[in-house]
Amino acid sequence: MIQEAEAFEPEATRRTAGVAESSRANRGWWDRNADEYQVEHGTFLGDDRFVWGPEGLDEVEAELLGPPEELKGKDVLEIGAGAAQCARWLAGQGARPVALDISHRQLQHALRIGAPFPLVCADAGALPFADGSFDLVCSAYGALPFVADPVLVLKEVHRVLRPGGRLVFSVTHPIRWAFPDEPGPEGLTVSSSYFDRTPYVEQDDEGRAVYVEHHRTIGDRVRDVVAAGLRLVDLVEPEWPAWNTSEWGGWSPLRGNLIPGTAVFVCERSETGAPPAGGRGRD
Repeated sequence: MIQEAEAFEPEATRRTAGVAESSRANRGWWDRNADEYQVEHGTFLGDDRFVWGPEGLDEVEAELLGPPEELKGKDVLEIGAGAAQCARWLAGQGARPVALDISHRQLQHALRIGAPFPLVCADAGALPFADGSFDLVCSAYGALPFVADPVLVLKEVHRVLRPGGRLVFSVTHPIRWAFPDEPGPEGLTVSSSYFDRTPYVEQDDEGRAVYVEHHRTIGDRVRDVVAAGLRLVDLVEPEWPAWNTSEWGGWSPLRGNLIPGTAVFVCERSETGAPPAGGRGRD
């Protein structure tokens, strides 16, 4: 899992958690933990870098959104923006970003650093934008690991993308679900089923969820993309670079050199056509 420590110790369990419960829990968790998250990871993320995950894959090199010189003038939505580091980098390339996050406190950090672009506090499952508003949508570990219905989010992305537009999103690599979330040798032995899709939930003494993370297999993620009417162009599994000696939760050089930690999905909306009707994702 990719949660940070809280002041109290919630009970960790595996149980079902639907759309509303997951959204409520994770909004509260990120509001409570935004300060600590930015202190712990702000240096690695930078103020205006576009990093796809703990490995340090940088959009400057990856060009998954396209060549930087072609970003100028593009309308871009970042989902799960946090302190809007990626949106800030996009603005530096001449793009017109909008940074969206479910956490008001995370967006306050975006304001603290500086945000010469719109900040929107909203749920990714109900994007407050008109159809065809954006050329690109991106999300670096934002929203999708935490939502109970990823197809709902992806259909919303399809709706706000212009024909021919691109979505790129990164999530924890699904294989990590089978391993303990530990950076050392203890994190190298399979401890649970990769195929167990029961959500990871942290709950308070009254059984109310305070943090929820959802699992999809690689196949599930591909089917979610297709169900939303998008086309998968590439699936990137960043290798751990020699320069990166940092540990980030369960991500570490030891594990990163042996098993993937991040999966980046590069998708496109067709020039014509609408997403399939119905077909909500699995709760």
